[in-house]
Amino acid sequence: MMNCSIYFEIQADEPNRAINFYKTVFGWRFERASEGLPIAYWRIDTGEAVGGGGLLQRPAQPPPQECGTNAFVCSFEVDSIDEVTKTVLAHGGQIALPAFDVKGRGRQGYFLDTEGNTFGVFQIDPSVE
Repeated sequence: MMNCSIYFEIQADEPNRAINFYKTVFGWRFERASEGLPIAYWRIDTGEAVGGGGLLQRPAQPPPQECGTNAFVCSFEVDSIDEVTKTVLAHGGQIALPAFDVKGRGRQGYFLDTEGNTFGVFQIDPSVE
């Protein structure tokens, strides 16, 4: 089996708006990359040892909404989906799919950020029936 760590990227129409959203919702830290990249790029420190990510100006327009999600969607573990839902909505995000129970595992939900990107959150709770 291959070792695997996670690195994700978020594309944004307005990077500063997206940075503020993710700082507020998840408490992530952002640092502007200065390695002479051809685009504006920020490295994301999630505070977790297993991965991180980056944020960049969206280089192309996403497909129309009626096409559904054309992406590899990342989900992030949270302590409370209910609290995250309140924070997402209060800071310009939207519910894409309301939280639902996953028997024996916990709860899962999906949202749209301020840039129209889909992301998921999950709350671990093995007692969910």
